[in-house]
Amino acid sequence: MSITTVVIGLLALIGVVVCWGAWRWRNVRRSGGITVALRWRTGRRGGEIAGWHLGIGRYRGEQFLWFRVLSLRNGPDRVLSRADLHITERREPSREEQYTLPVGAKVLRCTSSAGPDIEIAMDPGALTGFLSWLESAPPGHQVPRAS
Repeated sequence: MSITTVVIGLLALIGVVVCWGAWRWRNVRRSGGITVALRWRTGRRGGEIAGWHLGIGRYRGEQFLWFRVLSLRNGPDRVLSRADLHITERREPSREEQYTLPVGAKVLRCTSSAGPDIEIAMDPGALTGFLSWLESAPPGHQVPRAS
């Protein structure tokens, strides 16, 4: 096997990965996604918080689906259930966080019994929609106020 064959194979593999990522991104965005940054407690060293990850969020009934931008996964990377999500804090991003978050983003710290605490950052328009979705519930269900 020559070096040329290895290089061509590697370039072909990179091309397939890039095309898959672009296709996934386009499909998620086309189906009504909003730009959302997310981070969660890693569970390591006393609940250390991971860095921010940019992604696309979509609503599907009682669930908020989050798709990481740089992921080859076919489905959502995180699924948040409306009935199990509780906002514990609302804040402005720190100076260090501003460069990684959407412009004008607000940060919500949320708890859920399904997994580690998370922080969600989105622009004010998306935040209004998210809070409306979180506070709304089908008849017979009661969800605590989110705002």
